[in-house]
Amino acid sequence: MLRTVLVANRGEIARRIVRGCRARGLGAVAVYSEADRDAPHVKDADRAIAIGPAPARESYLDIERIIAAARESGADAVHPGYGFLSENWRFAEACARAGLTFIGPSPEAIRAMGDKTEARRRMAAAGVPIVPGSPDPVADAAAAARVADGIGYPVILKAAAGGGGIGMAKVTKESELAAAWATATRRAQAAFGRAEVYVERYVERGRHVEVQVFGDAKGAVVHMHERECSLQRRHQKLVEESPAPNLDAAVKRGLTEAAVAGARAIGYTNAGTLEFLVDERGFYFLEMNTRLQVEHPVTEEVTGLDLVAAQLDVAGGAALPWTQDAIRQRGAAVEVRVYAEDPAKNFLPSPGTITRLGLPRGEGLRIESGVVEGSVVSVHYDPLLFKLIATGADRAQAVARLAGALEACEVEGVKTTLPLLRRIAAHPDFRRGVVDTQMVEQGAFNA
Repeated sequence: MLRTVLVANRGEIARRIVRGCRARGLGAVAVYSEADRDAPHVKDADRAIAIGPAPARESYLDIERIIAAARESGADAVHPGYGFLSENWRFAEACARAGLTFIGPSPEAIRAMGDKTEARRRMAAAGVPIVPGSPDPVADAAAAARVADGIGYPVILKAAAGGGGIGMAKVTKESELAAAWATATRRAQAAFGRAEVYVERYVERGRHVEVQVFGDAKGAVVHMHERECSLQRRHQKLVEESPAPNLDAAVKRGLTEAAVAGARAIGYTNAGTLEFLVDERGFYFLEMNTRLQVEHPVTEEVTGLDLVAAQLDVAGGAALPWTQDAIRQRGAAVEVRVYAEDPAKNFLPSPGTITRLGLPRGEGLRIESGVVEGSVVSVHYDPLLFKLIATGADRAQAVARLAGALEACEVEGVKTTLPLLRRIAAHPDFRRGVVDTQMVEQGAFNA
């Protein structure tokens, strides 16, 4: 049984986890950098411990400081949230050595899925379709060209040691490959400490659909249905929803069966997500996120399940409380992420003080916010301000509520992505559920 959880994160996800701990009668300890001394998540928790200077590498990414904070607070468990150390197998291992329960999968599962070529091999062995490409990192641009010749252009170069769009480079013809190789390897080295990249066929105008899975230590694995995440900018998701609109029933069945098979093959425990590309030819495994996702609220809203509570229960040794047949989708939910970014400056971060924050309330609306009026948006962290989730009896109602709520949002003091999100919510293609991964980049929602 868990008693006290240290939340190794900040912002809206730290606040969400603190609420989840309270709902289970558990103590919640926050950590904070010097920049976050007055942050809302610090005030929400039962106790808060300083962990260092503002730069993340000296605070939220410092494993020794996090472990020390857990010991100081008397916590017996650590929840990593998402980002920062959440998919760092060394952190999960350090927690175990310190006698702390890591609320997530095993270090072995994190490590296997963190290496993208290893993940592809594991999924292929489990019968999960993968995008055609190189089975291992390629040695140089010439080797990448040979793979590309075999599978056909366009291709995409991807970092073997990480995801999130970092270290990715699209190549449409051989003459572009050398420059793309240099860019991808340099970014991979800078972000992950490993320059290795591999090659995949580039799926033109595909859809990005992911499946939420959950496993327990007794070997049970279930899925919690799918989420549509196709609307992205620079490979970062802007809008997520469930159910995925206009998704063929046979494709959905294949996705969910493949996700469960993949999770079971690696002995997965706790919450995770398998991400897929979908096109007219089928679906292909992209990667597995071995953590709670930013977009988990849409799954909670359509299934009625509390994923954070389930994470805490399973980490404490409980079996999954549901059978697969009992997990149903009801209605629809759509989430948008509102960032402090300036659309007029190519969406560069817009740090500053939030002088006015007016967030809508009403039936079918849920807000997950990491800021309040007066909060300072720091240059040191991801500029996500809040998530707005709208639900409805069907997608049309959820989207209508989303559009109205976006119009009602008021944020002053920093520039935000609200204008772009309002255009998306009003766009006829989005209203019809016609989306793909290239729409934002290709200007479908430009003013």
